[in-house]
Amino acid sequence: MELTILGCHSATPRIDTHPTAQVLNIKNHLFLIDCGEGTQVLLRKYKIKFSRIKHIFISHLHGDHFFGLVGLISTFRLLSREADLNIYGPKGIKEIITLQMKLADSWTNYGLYFHELSSKQSDLIYEDEKVEVHTIPLDHRIYTNGFLFKEKLSERKLDIIKAQKANIDKAYFPKLKQGFDVENESGEWIKNETVTLEGPPAKSYAFCSDTAYNQNIIPLIENVTALYHESTFLEKHHHLTQTTKHSTAKQAARIAKEAKVGKLILGHYSSRYKDLEDFKREAGAEFEHVELAKSGKTFSI
Repeated sequence: MELTILGCHSATPRIDTHPTAQVLNIKNHLFLIDCGEGTQVLLRKYKIKFSRIKHIFISHLHGDHFFGLVGLISTFRLLSREADLNIYGPKGIKEIITLQMKLADSWTNYGLYFHELSSKQSDLIYEDEKVEVHTIPLDHRIYTNGFLFKEKLSERKLDIIKAQKANIDKAYFPKLKQGFDVENESGEWIKNETVTLEGPPAKSYAFCSDTAYNQNIIPLIENVTALYHESTFLEKHHHLTQTTKHSTAKQAARIAKEAKVGKLILGHYSSRYKDLEDFKREAGAEFEHVELAKSGKTFSI
C-alpha cells in the first residue's frame, strides 16, 4: 500500500502549494482521493499512470477538493479512454459535472458512473475481492465524508512439508490457503492451523479532510495503519476552527492517539504558515508517529 500526495494545502492554489488530491495504490488498485484544481498536471508531474484510475472519491463539494475533476474527465475523453470511471461523492456532484459536459457538448466516450452519497452514517460504498471502502462522516460546514480503505485478509501461508506429512492431497491446498479444514487421503480431518501460517496482516488507510475536531470518528478509524487528518491551523489560531469547521495539528494528533493509529499524516495546511515543521512539532507533543504531507511525497503504509 502506497500513498502519493499530489496536493495538501487548503483554499487557493499557489505556485508551490496545491489543493487536496492524493493517490492510494492498494492491491494493484489506483484510487484517486479528492481532485483539487491542477490534479491532472500533478499526476503527470509525478509520473502516475492515471489511465489506471477507475475509482475517484470526492469528500465534499468545496472547490479546493473537486475543481480538477471535470478537467480530468475531459482529458480522459481526449485520450480515447475506454475503461469505465466511477465517481463517489456527495449528492449534487453528478449535476455539477454533467451540466458542464452538456453545455460544452462534450460527453464521454467511456462509461461514467456517479455514486452519490447522502447518508450520515458510515457506509460500505465499494468492495471487491481485495479491498473495501467505507465512508467516515465528518463535521464540516457542508456535507462531508472521509474514506476508510481496508485490505481484505490475505490467504494463509501453506506449510507444504507439514501438509505432505499430514497426507493431504495437493488438490486441497487452495482450500487450506483459504482457511478451511480439509480431509486427508486417510479420511482424517486436518485442522487448518496445523499446516498453515497466518498471512500478512491487512492494512488500512483513513482519509479525513475537512473536519472539525470530531471524536465520533474514533471508533471508525481505530487501529488503522495510517491516518491522514487535516490540520489547517496551529494552536495560536485555534479560535478559527469554530467558524471554519477545521482542525488544528494538535487536535489531529489527539484523534490519532485516541484511535491508536499506526501513523498520522498531517495536511490541508493554511497558506498563512511558512514553516510546516511547526505542525509536526505541535502534533508531536500529543502523538509520537507524525509525518507531514508534501506534494510529490510517497508514503509506504
